[in-house]
Amino acid sequence: MRPRAADRNLRRLLLSTRSFIARPTTSGYDGVYVQLDGQPSAKLHLLLAAFQDRFEGDVEAMAQHLVDGVAVGWDELGTDLLAGAPAQVLTALTGGEQWPSRTLDHLITPDGSPPVRMTVTERTAADQDVQWGYVLRSEGIEVISVPHADAGPVIGWDTDPRTRFSDHPAHWPATTPTPLATSTRAARTPQTARAAATPRPRTAASR
Repeated sequence: MRPRAADRNLRRLLLSTRSFIARPTTSGYDGVYVQLDGQPSAKLHLLLAAFQDRFEGDVEAMAQHLVDGVAVGWDELGTDLLAGAPAQVLTALTGGEQWPSRTLDHLITPDGSPPVRMTVTERTAADQDVQWGYVLRSEGIEVISVPHADAGPVIGWDTDPRTRFSDHPAHWPATTPTPLATSTRAARTPQTARAAATPRPRTAASR
């Protein structure tokens, strides 16, 4: 079950697993920073349900909202992304709780200047203190364990959002380049992988 709202401020300090959400580019990916709940067990079910219901299977519309439409970055992704999801999915993922998505637009910088966009790419991710990355590809979500790999397996868009996903980096190995691949990430084709997921329904999301 998700903790009560009174407990969430404390958990924000303890469970700040940083991540990014990105769209693919010709050289790799281009994304935006997400402050909270970056582990696969928290992010994947939300992204899968958002694609299937709120964005009605339109990955471009999803990328425009989550990646292109953010001025600075995300603090947290909320249940507004679950609009249109079936009641049984909402209950399994949230336990009936609702919370809004929040951006980082109102950060205060040390010198008082406006905050700048917190962009993450394949060239900068390793130096930006992010643990996980989620690339919104046409075939599914590429999951990257940033400290351990520069690419990862893809979870197909038709995966049940209630699937339980592991947070252990060993379950998200780097993908193997195809025989025609070159040294650039553009030539890699992430393989759709379900081995990282254990298809058991969630009773509620953990935060």
